[in-house]
Amino acid sequence: MQTILELGEAVAARRRSLGLKQGDVAARAGVSPESLSRFERGRLAEFGSRKLLAVLAALGMELTFVEAGASGSLDELRRERGGGT
Repeated sequence: MQTILELGEAVAARRRSLGLKQGDVAARAGVSPESLSRFERGRLAEFGSRKLLAVLAALGMELTFVEAGASGSLDELRRERGGGT
């Protein structure tokens, strides 16, 4: 993931896969439902690290850091981007 929009989309997908409503996740994370909604849709320019970590924890997710450009082969990159082989 390289953009806030992609991160928001991943959070939304995880939330839906768990069958949770935005309000439930927002309450667990201590953020407003409106800010979570805007974050998931990529409509929020700033979403602080504490809020992000709280939302991720509420969804059983965590951040993983990798070195930029260290993703691997072209085939791996294509699979990551959904392009197949």
